[in-house]
Amino acid sequence: MASGVEELLDMLFDMIDEAKNAPLSSDKCVIERDRALDLIDDIRSQFPMELTEARKMMARRAEMEAESKRKADSIVRAAEERAKQLLASDTLALQAKQRANDMIRQAEERSRALKRSANEYCEDALRRTEEAVAEAYDEIKQSRARFRAAANAAASSAGAQAPQGGGRTIFNAADQS
Repeated sequence: MASGVEELLDMLFDMIDEAKNAPLSSDKCVIERDRALDLIDDIRSQFPMELTEARKMMARRAEMEAESKRKADSIVRAAEERAKQLLASDTLALQAKQRANDMIRQAEERSRALKRSANEYCEDALRRTEEAVAEAYDEIKQSRARFRAAANAAASSAGAQAPQGGGRTIFNAADQS
């Protein structure tokens, strides 16, 4: 059993690439319809896993944002507590206020930086996932078009005969109009 969409697409490509040429044709081939359709079904079943991975990345992004907010809040609380302690002493009051403001500013800058890096990471991961899914989808469409062309060629060379051996019927978009 293949582990991912790319491996399944490779298997489908190999099946078509290694297929025997149809009689009197160099650009048409004969493939096992059920095996090709099974591979396409497997590819379709893998897409939800790809989407699940994207959702996990979004959840991880939310966790990273929540963690950065918790850290920032903790730093702010520590800064405020430290400021209160420093304010207790009259001679250190001004220094304490300045230091607390610096700590708060640093905490806010750090929080923004953490959030920005989390957003960039998730954006990049989602972009790569989107590109992989789009590429896989395009490959499936191309494979299906080649498969239909081969199936139509086989059907037209066989004439109006019904499929033999109880095989699947050929889908023809022209018949649906």
